[in-house]
Amino acid sequence: MDEGFDVCVIGSGAGGAPVAKTLAEAGYRVIVLEKGGWYTEDDFFKDELACCRRQVFKPPVSEQPHVLETRNRDGQWVARAGRSFWNGNCVGGSSNFMSGFFFRLKPEDFRLASEFGPIDGANVVDWPISYADLEPYYARVETEVGISGRVVEHPNAEPRSTRDFPQPPTLEHPFAGEIDAVCIGKGLHPLPTPRAILSRPSGQRRACEYSGYCGSYGCSSGAKGSARAALLDRALDSGCLEIRPGMQAKRIISDQQGRAVAVECGDRNGRTRRIEADLFVVACQAVESARLLLNSRGSQHPDGLGNNHGQVGRNLIFSSGGAGTAEFDVDGMSAGRAAALRTRGPFVNRSLQDWYFMYDLPNRMGTRRKGGTIDFLMRHPNPILRAQSSKWAGSKLRWGSDLKRRLKQSFTTRQYLRFEVFCDWLPNDDCRVSLDPTIRDRWDMPVARIRTGQHPHDRQVGAFLVSKARRIAELMGADRVRSGVRRNASRNLMAGGCRFGTDPVHSVLDPDCRIHGVDNVYVTDGSFMPTGGSVPFTWTIYANAFRVADRILERMHKTTG
Repeated sequence: MDEGFDVCVIGSGAGGAPVAKTLAEAGYRVIVLEKGGWYTEDDFFKDELACCRRQVFKPPVSEQPHVLETRNRDGQWVARAGRSFWNGNCVGGSSNFMSGFFFRLKPEDFRLASEFGPIDGANVVDWPISYADLEPYYARVETEVGISGRVVEHPNAEPRSTRDFPQPPTLEHPFAGEIDAVCIGKGLHPLPTPRAILSRPSGQRRACEYSGYCGSYGCSSGAKGSARAALLDRALDSGCLEIRPGMQAKRIISDQQGRAVAVECGDRNGRTRRIEADLFVVACQAVESARLLLNSRGSQHPDGLGNNHGQVGRNLIFSSGGAGTAEFDVDGMSAGRAAALRTRGPFVNRSLQDWYFMYDLPNRMGTRRKGGTIDFLMRHPNPILRAQSSKWAGSKLRWGSDLKRRLKQSFTTRQYLRFEVFCDWLPNDDCRVSLDPTIRDRWDMPVARIRTGQHPHDRQVGAFLVSKARRIAELMGADRVRSGVRRNASRNLMAGGCRFGTDPVHSVLDPDCRIHGVDNVYVTDGSFMPTGGSVPFTWTIYANAFRVADRILERMHKTTG
């Protein structure tokens, strides 16, 4: 048994690290429990086999599976066991493997129900806090994590308390200028994409080295603003922080009054450990946080911690939208343009938010609706993935000389511009986390059963935005554009499941992200979000975790004097 900690943080990613850093630097003794390993920049290589084929940074599915529920063609829910919904388990969590596209929510995202009204079949509510409450923390993340970019005026720009980003933009690929020219010519407002990537060295972190291997890979320079590189490594200097890797939290133990007193963990050797603390912070990422709370039954919490009204695990959300790839045959271009587009390394870093709010959604013409964000980027340099995609001609398998020609084209005479679309995944009753009744993991915990129902409105918005992105690529002269609308939940972007609110009957957390009726347990990963906005979540998760850390700090100062 380990005793004497003021705070126990379960999970070391974007939701846990800001709390751990803030409290440890204030002099409180903090322990962070992380189920995965503890890696540094020296452990990260551009190794596609390790990263993407063997998934060495994720738990083996044979020991820690998930159960996914999806609809079949007849509309029936079908559960499939033995699936992996992990997104990187190590100190710093999945922030080690993000691409680092950072956007703030808009003020209207905090009052989605009031601004746009109800949608049948969707559980849309307003947030219990406003953009103004979170804005100082968005600004704090810019300096704490290190965000590069350039602020420009555009019709849907959110209010800022600072004039510009602390780091200048990263280097830009010539595609950026071509996107600007086409979009401005059409009356649109392209903006430099803010990135959680250093363009200049900061402290022990080096600046970006432009390998292009950001998404799915750990960063070997430390330029990417992972929770480990940006926050935890510095917090260790306080002398008040202990990070303990290889610890799976199995349940939070509560006393007869319902107050949390300890966490029961399983270590790498299969031994059970008990960690005691005065206050607990849950930040395991949306699915696993819900699983931990549901598995934390006690005399005052017979259905799980915070689940007396059956809300834990409900209203799980992901990111809707779509994606596409535009192909450019550089052999058919002028020598100057061909040389420019062959450039490898710099980022495209261009986004459009002209349709974040819109009046021209089909079937709703003239009515102001919520849209989303279009982000342009280079195709990932993974060679195996690229070769795999070259073997298909629609549904027909290429082989022999045809495949050879296609592979040569793909790697030598083609340049690829990707686009990704982000829009709301509306919360609904068919998207949730529960405990599987039969399957258990290596620690004998029930595994998470994840139902991933998507509201049809999301696909309509996604299709509209994808069509806009395709048109821009066509105007740039792309020879071929392939695209699709997202119909499946992405493990890269998950939130909800423990939404915050003022009503304990319909929410799990209060506005400070403390569990209703449990005085000393907070949840600070993306689980708190009632709606996700039309951008990646990570900047908002970082910002809210810093906000909650300040609330906890105020409380602890009052308690300790």
